[in-house]
Amino acid sequence: MESSSWEFGRTVRRWRDRVRPEVAGVPVGRRRRAPGLRREELAGLAGISADYLTRLEQGRATAPSAQVVEALAQALRISDRERDLLYELAGHASPGHGVVSSRVTPSVQRLLDRLAHTPVAVHDATWTLVLANAPYDALMGETSAWHGIERNAIWRNLLGPRSRTVHTAQEQAEHEARLVADLRLTASRYPADQALRRLIADLADQSPRFAELWASDTPPPPPDTSKRKVVDHPEVGRITLDCDTLIVAVDDLRISVYTAEPGTEDADRLALAIVLGTQTLHAEA
Repeated sequence: MESSSWEFGRTVRRWRDRVRPEVAGVPVGRRRRAPGLRREELAGLAGISADYLTRLEQGRATAPSAQVVEALAQALRISDRERDLLYELAGHASPGHGVVSSRVTPSVQRLLDRLAHTPVAVHDATWTLVLANAPYDALMGETSAWHGIERNAIWRNLLGPRSRTVHTAQEQAEHEARLVADLRLTASRYPADQALRRLIADLADQSPRFAELWASDTPPPPPDTSKRKVVDHPEVGRITLDCDTLIVAVDDLRISVYTAEPGTEDADRLALAIVLGTQTLHAEA
């Protein structure tokens, strides 16, 4: 196990050195000496602490979770074969076709790179957050501190802290019903996924509302065709935005993109919210 931990760390270090910062969306200063990503930059991209990454790279931290391995794989932008190797070195089986994937492929990552200045969040088929970019965090609040079931949008809507999205009681109830109905379809596509079954059991155990919706025979509300979302930003105030959710069919991902009509007051407020939030996130880093 010690040799595998050492090899895992050595591999992460080697791959970190080859990632160009500008490709990963990391600002490049004039005094930069490192050819690839700095340790703290990779840690930030993967949503883990720099201290933990140090221990992983030095082989002093054993048995990283599958979630950590996946986060590192995405941050390092490695190929599918390299991702399989990273899972193997960590002592995990690489996720197969019968389980919900949180894999962001290089082609999807290139799409996200082109939306670097637009709020974007990516969820897997269980509505668990895979990644959110800096403009999304600036608009909706910091997501890197969310762990485990806290990253699931169904849990956050039913049990979590209040979202910045403004809903009437009816809109919120319909939104919850749509999310649970979509999770039911996901469960039918991945009947052998043990993690998905545990998520459903945890949601049912923690939320009577989820248990009621899961057991209900009532058809879900029709799709929300308005796409309009009102976000109550703590510094800028209310911003009315279009929210388009794009489905990546093969990878079974949901990409939510928030935009405003150019030249409008909402576009100005969105731009200000992104600037203020990004400055705050950089100051805290």
